[in-house]
Formats: sequence, structure tokens, C-alpha cells
Amino acid sequence: MNKASHNPVVKRIKFGLVKLLSVSLLCLPLVFIASGCAAQSTPARSLLALSKSDHTLSIIDPISLKVLARVPVGSDPHEVIASADGKTAYVSIYGGGSLHELSVIDLVAQKPLPSLDTRPLMGPHGLTFANGKVWFSAEGSKAVGTYDPATAKFDWAMGTGQDRTHMIYVTHDGKKVYTTNVNAATVSILEDNATPPAYHEWVQTVIPVAKGSEGFDVSPDGRELWTAGAADGAISIIDLTTKKLTGTINAKAVGANRLQFTPDGKRVLISSLKTGDLFIYDAASHRELKRVNTGHGAAGILIDDDGSRAFIGCTGDNYVAVVDLKTLTVTGHIDIRGADGLAWAVRP
Repeated sequence: MNKASHNPVVKRIKFGLVKLLSVSLLCLPLVFIASGCAAQSTPARSLLALSKSDHTLSIIDPISLKVLARVPVGSDPHEVIASADGKTAYVSIYGGGSLHELSVIDLVAQKPLPSLDTRPLMGPHGLTFANGKVWFSAEGSKAVGTYDPATAKFDWAMGTGQDRTHMIYVTHDGKKVYTTNVNAATVSILEDNATPPAYHEWVQTVIPVAKGSEGFDVSPDGRELWTAGAADGAISIIDLTTKKLTGTINAKAVGANRLQFTPDGKRVLISSLKTGDLFIYDAASHRELKRVNTGHGAAGILIDDDGSRAFIGCTGDNYVAVVDLKTLTVTGHIDIRGADGLAWAVRP
């Protein structure tokens, strides 16, 4: 018989090894659990989606299409935009033009930050981030304005004098601002005619468009602005060099809500809140390519940088529809109650 087996020291060592092995094995699930938790952190590229029903901002993995976090925002959220560094999101709290708040979200920590009071600018709605600032429309005040995160101040505003100044687009240098004015059936072009060293004179050009024009986009080459009217579904096309209406397409996209160019500028997507259809147009020929039904009401549009997919916020259907832009078919859904505004958040 092996004498070592009766040695109490050896027995203690064996017991210690067994206990250590047991603890190690018990810890393995904890390691996997921790890894799973780490995988739920906000990825460098995130899809942001607003819920008008739950008053939350969902942070979504655009690859797995899983909702990683839901962060509370103010009541009646409509549009969302992320800062250039992808760390902060801003949400317009609209209230039909009566509210005065931008909700602020830390996308890395996935938590709300103190909100911003936009008064005296009422009814913030359209949002974009350009030249280091948050630009927003203020429908209730018939104006547009800016917030500078670096100074934590609202530092510029300009009235349009047009009824329901709603959506907004700003050039990268912050020198030109485009807005749709829904009830006025116009597009405003605001230009900074700066005279060095300090004098700035903003000039407005107002262009009549289809009634109820709300969603719009500027072509990637900066030459054209397309907007669709909700009343009769007509698409108005503006030449941004001459600042004149140069074309109208009788698209019959009644209930048109949002409009966006694909990144290559070849196609234009229009969503309809009334029919739930996504109208897809050829930008060069102005011909309709296809209508893709996404549900009962289509709102926000967001397109992948490579033009492979479109995400459509289907408010009445309580999901974001995923559309394959190669096959022009709906390939999936992301559950978001009262889905509306969408945006990308990308960290360098």
C-alpha cells in the first residue's frame, strides 16, 4: 500500500486541489455570464430608434438587430441625432410645437443626462449635427436654432416666418440651412453671407412646394433637394444652385412622411404614414421602381452607409421594418412600440 495515502499533509493537499478545481469549475459560468454582459455594451456603430409610446430611446446592434438598452427620454419624442463622436444622443421633445426640451443621452453609459430647455424656442422637432453643433427646428416658434455642446449654450437662432418649420438639413460647414414648412407648403433656404471679419447676415429664400411637404433630403452631390407632400403625394424637386423648383413628380405618395436618398444618390425612398408603403424612385429618370409595403404606417427612414438596407420606423405597427435594398423586400422587424425617429451613432 502506498504510504503517502495515509500522510495527512498529502490528504490536505489533495483536498485543496479538489476544492480549487471545484471552485474554478463553478466560476466558469460566471466568466461566460460576464462576457455576455460585456457584449451588451454599446457597440461602436449603433442604430438608435425612438419609441413614441414608451418614451424611450433604444440602442440596437445593427448586425444582430437586438435591442441592447432602452433609455428613458421626455414625453412625445420625435427625432434623434448623435454627436460626431457617437457618444451622445439628442432627442427632440415636440409636443405638437408646445414643448421645449431636448433630451440628452450618454450612449456609452446608456443613461439619460440632464435635458436642455430650448425656450424661448418652442416645439423642437427636426435635428441634425453639423460643424460641431446640434441644429434643430422649432416649429412652435417658426424658427431654427443651434446648441453648442462645447460651450453648453444655445448660440444662434433665426426665424423663418413660415408655418410649421419642421425638418432640417445643414451643410457640413454650417453655412446653409434647409427646412420644410409643412402648413406653408414651402422650403426655406437660409444662407450665411458672412463678411469678414465679424459681420454675418443670414438671408432666406422661400420656395413653394407641394402641400404638406415634411420629409426631405438633399442629394449626396448637393445639387438637388427632394421633398414629398402628404396631401397629394407629389414630389417637389429644387435645384439648389438656382434655388428654383425645377420638377414635380405625381408620385401619389399620399401621407408622405419622410424622404431619403440612398448614399450613392441613385434612388430616393419615401415613407407613407397613411398607406404604410415605402415608395422607391430612380433619382435620374424620376420613375417609380417599386412600392414595398412595410405595415400600416411608415415614418422614419434610415439607410445603411453601403446602401444595402433601409430601416423604417413603422409607428402604428410597433416595429422597425428592415428592408433589403437589393431584393426590395422586408426581411425583418425590430420590436419598438410607436417607432418613429431613427439615427446612426458611430464612434471613431
